[in-house]
Amino acid sequence: MSALFPLGEDKTPYHPLSSDSSGQPSGDGLGGLSGEALSGLVTEAQFAGETVLKVEPEALRLLAEAAFRDINHFLRPGHLAQLSAILDDPEASNNDRYVALEYLKNASIAAGGVLPMCQDTGTAIILGMKGRRVWTSGDDALPLGQGVQDAYARNNLRYSQLAPLSMFEEKNTRSNLPAQIDLTLDGTGDEEAAYRFLFIAKGGGSANKSFLFQATPSILSPDRLLGFLDEKIRTLGTAACPPYHLSIVIGGLSAEQTLKTVKLASTRYLDGLPQQGSEAAQAFRDVEMEAQILALTRQMGIGAQFGGKYFCHDVRVVRLPRHGASLPIGLGVSCSADRQALGKITKDGLFLESLERDPARFLPEIEPGEATGDPVAIDLDQPMERIRKQLSQYPVTTRLALSGTIIVARDLVHARLRERIDAGGDLPDYFKNHPIYYAGPAKTPAGYAAGAFGPTTAGRMDSYVDQFQALGGSLVMLAKGNRSAQVREACARHGGFYLGTQGGAAANLAQHVIKSMEVVEFAELGMEAVWKIRVENFPAFIIIDDKGNDFFKDLKL
Repeated sequence: MSALFPLGEDKTPYHPLSSDSSGQPSGDGLGGLSGEALSGLVTEAQFAGETVLKVEPEALRLLAEAAFRDINHFLRPGHLAQLSAILDDPEASNNDRYVALEYLKNASIAAGGVLPMCQDTGTAIILGMKGRRVWTSGDDALPLGQGVQDAYARNNLRYSQLAPLSMFEEKNTRSNLPAQIDLTLDGTGDEEAAYRFLFIAKGGGSANKSFLFQATPSILSPDRLLGFLDEKIRTLGTAACPPYHLSIVIGGLSAEQTLKTVKLASTRYLDGLPQQGSEAAQAFRDVEMEAQILALTRQMGIGAQFGGKYFCHDVRVVRLPRHGASLPIGLGVSCSADRQALGKITKDGLFLESLERDPARFLPEIEPGEATGDPVAIDLDQPMERIRKQLSQYPVTTRLALSGTIIVARDLVHARLRERIDAGGDLPDYFKNHPIYYAGPAKTPAGYAAGAFGPTTAGRMDSYVDQFQALGGSLVMLAKGNRSAQVREACARHGGFYLGTQGGAAANLAQHVIKSMEVVEFAELGMEAVWKIRVENFPAFIIIDDKGNDFFKDLKL
């Protein structure tokens, strides 16, 4: 019997676990953990005539902590090179180039190790593959989980996990636990005694763009399959911060296997698969279809969030065996916060994948505005009526630079304000006098006005818009992603605007744009409280205007 996922040789560049200047574990290769810190964590012993690798729980904790610190600050060099290539492509739109340039700036800031690249520092996901000659205490998920908790507690990372207290009541766990930890035996047959890992920080925006379609075998023809995928890919929209690494899986022995393969393919973990099928029924990559679908995405006009060519960096298409009566099809993405890294423990120590420590080398030497054009300046400290009058002069996709006061409120605040209205109350004045930014900050580092502070997905607030705008609130909204027809209709009815801002550039906003931040109401909600921020040159685009024009409508999103 052959392996279902024959990946071949691991060509990942690794370096030893080390410590940064604060003494916390890191994969940066600078200095090193002391001999005392590593002593006895990984040893060898003899059992049944074979050499066994003994791994202590502390080794697992250290590796997990280092991984989640690193992947919230550093990216793979290949991802950064793809962003840089957009700037050199004459077919890229100005908006494509603007987004790519801001991502590269953001990566350079995040690499400083203080501000994470995205405010949604994600659900911690660990896939561990234990070699047959690796010995541990058997409760490996506990130290791995502790490493996750330590990474989020010791760094400026956001706690995003909610514990269900009842069907309708939840509370933040304030540790970013639980993590998703899946441990299995390494079935590669590798004779090296090794414990291998894939660490992923998956934000809510990209996680929400994982889809399973239970199709019928009749779809397995070139025209029907491409037509089906064209329709479904468009539904991904822009809320998960493109350009995407898009993964598509055709087939699968179960729904669960299909979706797991989607996630692994989106991290490029399955790139080593064979590129043709066989009667052995192994998984394979269809690189010809990958090229066809990539070309398809570049003709959609969606671009890197605000129109253009670069909806996707690349596409992975994996074909799996299936039951004759079933055809599961999975879609998923890894977003601009392309956060994953491989790790391993061997007799030689603890190792992490080498991520890019100097993303600034991918930045071009250009003057501001040279590649992207100049934005329209909007003063947010003038009355709301005058703000709307100024916005009404410009078409959708116009790029803006916002300066002044913004109110920050997202899901839980919107729900509480609706309860207040339903009980006979009114919206607070701050919801009427200022633009509303859907966001929730990460921790604020010492010396900063705010932590990483990018937008959240706008669509989650769609059901509130008509009611709030009728009461004079939410007349200018700021978030990421496309919105439903009901928002478009509400803006036309009440004279409102939806402004899209770039997802995935949260560190840049914190360092250069947000000048102050204070709690206004609902402080007990933590990062979901109402905040007032002052900004300078906050980047945004007009997506929906007061006439009912919607940039995304013509793109069939």
